[in-house]
This record gives sequence, C-alpha cells and structure tokens, in this order.
Amino acid sequence: MKIKLIWLLALCFSPLFGADKLDTGDTAWMMVSTAVVLLMTPAGLAMFYGGMTRSKNVLNTYAMIIGAFVVAFVAWIIAGYSIAFGTNDNATFQTFFGGFNHLFLNGISWKDLSGTYPTYVFIVFQGTFAAITIAIASGSIIERMKYSTWLIFVFIWTIVVYAPVAHMVWGGDGALLFDDGALDFAGGTVVHMNGGLAGLILAILIGKRAGLNKVAMKPMSVMLTALGGALLWFGWFGFNGGSAFGANGIAGLALLTTTIAPSVAAITWVLLEYMFYKKATLLGAVSGVVAGLVAITPAAGFVDVIGSFIIGAVGSIIAFWGVVSLKKRFGYDDSLDAFGVHFLAGLWGALAVAFLAVKDNDLLWDGPLKASGDRMGQFIVQLESVVIVGLVTLVGTIVVYYISMLLTGGSARVNEEEESVGLDEALHGEKTFNL
Repeated sequence: MKIKLIWLLALCFSPLFGADKLDTGDTAWMMVSTAVVLLMTPAGLAMFYGGMTRSKNVLNTYAMIIGAFVVAFVAWIIAGYSIAFGTNDNATFQTFFGGFNHLFLNGISWKDLSGTYPTYVFIVFQGTFAAITIAIASGSIIERMKYSTWLIFVFIWTIVVYAPVAHMVWGGDGALLFDDGALDFAGGTVVHMNGGLAGLILAILIGKRAGLNKVAMKPMSVMLTALGGALLWFGWFGFNGGSAFGANGIAGLALLTTTIAPSVAAITWVLLEYMFYKKATLLGAVSGVVAGLVAITPAAGFVDVIGSFIIGAVGSIIAFWGVVSLKKRFGYDDSLDAFGVHFLAGLWGALAVAFLAVKDNDLLWDGPLKASGDRMGQFIVQLESVVIVGLVTLVGTIVVYYISMLLTGGSARVNEEEESVGLDEALHGEKTFNL
C-alpha cells in the first residue's frame, strides 16, 4: 500500500507511520473542527442565504437549508459513508464506488481509529461536508421549489451523487481520481463544484422565479447575510484546518491560507465594485470573502502565502464575473449565485493548485507533481477531476430531479398562488418581518 499523507491515511483507515494509536490532541482538534463545520450550515449558510431572500420567503430558505442538513446527514449514515469510504473486492467497482459493508455504520465500533482519532469522529466530520454540499445548491432555487420535493431530492442525491464523487476523489487506493493523484485538500471539486453545479442544473430545470427582472426582489437583510458570512468564515477554519486530520503543521498552514485568500478576495471584489459602479457594498465585501474561501479550499494545505494571495484575488475576479456578467448573458436564474460563486471559484482553485502548490513531498500525495515535479502533468490530472466530477453531477442531478418530481406529484415547483403569497406562509404557515 502506498504511503500517503496523514489525511489520506486516515481516509483509508491506515495508521500514520504504522502507529494505530489514539492521540488526544488530534482527537480534540477533529471534534472541534467537526463542531464548527456543522455550525456552517444551519447557522452560517442559513443566515447568509436567508438575508438575501425576500422577507416572504426567508423562513422557507432557512427550512430548506436545515432540512438539507438533517436529511443529508441521515442519508450519509444509512449509505453515503459506506459508498464513499467503504471497500469491496471488485477492482472495477472500487474505481467509482466504495462498498456496502458499512450500511448504517455496520462493522464500525467506537474503538476503531482513523489514523490517530476515532473513526466515529471521521464519519461525523465527513457527514457535515456531505450536508453542506447539497445545502449550497439550495441557493440557486430558493423561492420556487416544493419543500417535499427538495427533501426527497436531498436524500437521494446525497447517496447517488455526492457519495460516489467523494469516493473517487478521497476514497483511497483503487478510487479513480485518488489513484491519479488529484489534489483536493478540503473539497473544491467534491463540495463546491459539486454543489454549485447541482444548483445551476436545478435552477434551469425548475425555471425562473415569477416576476424576475420585472418586480423588485430586495434582500430581507444584508446585515443578516454579513453575519452569516462571518459564521461561514469561522466554520471554514474547521472545514480546511480539519482536513489536515490532526493538530499539526499542515492544519496551521491551512488556517493561514484560509485567512489570507478571503481577505484578498474581499478587497478585490470591493475594488471591482467601485471600478464598475462607484460603490463599495457590504454585500460585495462578504461575497468576496466567500469567493476567496471557496477558491482556497482545494489548495489550503498545499500552497504558501503567495499562492493564497493569487488564488484569493483571481477567485474573486472570476466569481464577480460569474455573478455580474455570466448570469445576465445566459439568462439563468441562479437566485443567490451558488453557481457563480461556488462552482466557478471552486473550479479555479481546483485547477490553480497544479501550478501554485509548493513542491514539498510532505504536503502532497502521490501524483505527477510529487513524483517528478511535473506541473503540467498535475494540471491534466486536475482537469480530469473537474471534468469527471462535472459529468457525474450533471447526469446524476438531472436523474435525481426527475425521480424526486415524480415522487411528489409530477411537479417540483410550487403553484403560482403559493409563489405570489410567499413560501413562508404558503408552505410553513409562518411569517417573518423586515429587520
């Protein structure tokens, strides 16, 4: 078995340097990281998205995100974890999927370790990644999707789309992109490209919001969005730092780059706003922060200070272009810009890491860059990973959408009256107010 870096050894349930021994420092770090990543979805993302939603739909937006989290996590425990990180004896099957040996976490005990900390902690940590991935997609289709259809979609999608993607990238020896040496430190392809592209596909399939570009669609509270963005940034230290799978120097590097890139990205976004509109908005600054966080995610433990500066700045420019220009050019209704920010910035980070990763064997797992310093070869591997993930997400999301639609009456969209009244009252029987 090839010698991998600590986080990949953990994924394969192999001990670090042959020492299958619990480390209390690593365990504490992973438990804290898991807790702050969990906070990102039902608090950070819910507030971030909720503040940008019209007041008559803000509770529905919260409900979609919290619903996505709990349903996706249950799906993860039932089958997602086993498909992503389980094993089987069929080499061809193992290329794309794990096994079914850990359904409902069968065969795993509280005594089992993933490297230097309990396997149960690893399972929950990875489950929070699965949950936020599909929650990200909700930002593209808020204000118009049936809640029942959404929850069924979340459950099926987590198992048949997210879990296989996570396996191919992070699933250990035998997994397609893992074996090729694709670099994705904390989820540029697995989380952000996956969730952002799923959002765009859903937005196109379900159609535009009624009255788009004809009536004002003012956000309920930019301040709420800003607070949500701050919570996301806080949680991202667990997201990226925890992906070092231990309280070690790589976690420290990830914390540094996870601070630099979003800071540079926020400055870049505000400068672009001022250049084009002569205004510097709070929403723009927070959008820049999130774009920088997304962009650095696949590279957080691989790049140095200069690399994080470049990734943050360029990621912000690309996301700004996606939000301001690309969406208008093609006319799709990506309500809260899940595709524009998460997919595009994640795509940039996933490709840029090939040229900006530090050539240090302690920071890289097997691949062209580690083997021979071949950056172009590594870029080809990165390109392969984004194309394969994109295709799986595209096909899988379309199939799951139609299955979910058929299971909920043949339509995924709320009716005209419900959309007009607002989904808070129509679907949940609740109301909110402008802050």
